[in-house]
Formats: sequence, C-alpha cells, structure tokens
Amino acid sequence: MVVDPDLVVEPVTPDRWRDVERLFGERGASSGCWCMWWRKSAKEWDRDAGAVNKRELRALVTTDPAPGLLAYRDDEPVGWVAVAPRADYPRLQRSRNLGPVDDKPVWVISCFYIDRHHRGTGVATALLNGAIQFARAHGAQAVEGVPIDTSARTKANADLFTGTLAMFLAARFEELDRRGRRPIVRRVLG
Repeated sequence: MVVDPDLVVEPVTPDRWRDVERLFGERGASSGCWCMWWRKSAKEWDRDAGAVNKRELRALVTTDPAPGLLAYRDDEPVGWVAVAPRADYPRLQRSRNLGPVDDKPVWVISCFYIDRHHRGTGVATALLNGAIQFARAHGAQAVEGVPIDTSARTKANADLFTGTLAMFLAARFEELDRRGRRPIVRRVLG
C-alpha cells in the first residue's frame, strides 16, 4: 500500500521478518522490547526483554491480521507501526490512565519505531495513515491512539514511541479523554 510517493507501507508478513530484524537491530528497537510493551504485564516484560520478546513477535508475524506495518524507502525498512484490536494489548486494557473509555470495539495504533536517520521525514505520518487503512480493511469501526502531547515541552525521542498528539489530530483523530499525561484519541472509520 502506498501512502506517500517516497514511502511504501506494507503489513509485516513472515517473508518480511528479516526486514523487522534489520530495522529493530540487536536491541529490538529499544531495550529488547520487540514491540511487546503493551502485550505483557510489567513483570512479564522485564522477564522476557530480548530473545523471548523477539521470538514472540516473530510468532505474531505469522498470524492474520499482521501485528504491524513496515515503511520502506528505496526498498529499505525505515519504520514500524503496531496496530491491532485493543484486546490484544492487555497492559493497555488494564491501565488506569489509558484503559478503555467505553465498551466500543476499537483498534489501537500503539507503537512507532522510526530509524534514527529517517526521523522527521514523514515516516511516522505515512505509517499512521497506513495503520488507519489497515485497521479499516480488517473491519475496524474505530481506531485509537495514546500519543504524547508535546505542546507543553519537547520530549526525548524514546518518549515518542506512541506518536505525537499533533500527528494524530492532523489525521482527524479527536481527543476523548486525558486521565494522566497521555491523551486517548479516536478516529471513527466510516
């Protein structure tokens, strides 16, 4: 799926696993996460950081729908976004501040990872748009995010793994609630 003339966004499939490994590198994107942060309790995540998380993400890549999308520039993987039904993210479901705002079945765009050489070049926006299309194509009626609001102060890149509020608002998401420092935003898919 093409969402930007310079970028191609594709679902992560088993034949693209090597691209995930190349993008995430030895550290699994960040501290051995392998995009399992929202899928596990804090205790499980601490125990499994690294090889176990990698193995579990690889297993998820064999499922349908795919657990995320990759952005490519000149056939090189430059970014990742995780998108799935909210129920697939137990830590998010249980969160006092980020838990469900209602009982509507929604998908969540939960995590971005952009190669440091490609940050600030539109990769995250292309991935966000691709994730919206992907969720819609898989029957989602609404999609949410839990971005960082950078309007008060600039955040470190490591804090931006859920995206920025400004990016989600530009993609026609509406803020539903803010129980802590992160807003919960939603876009209804027509």
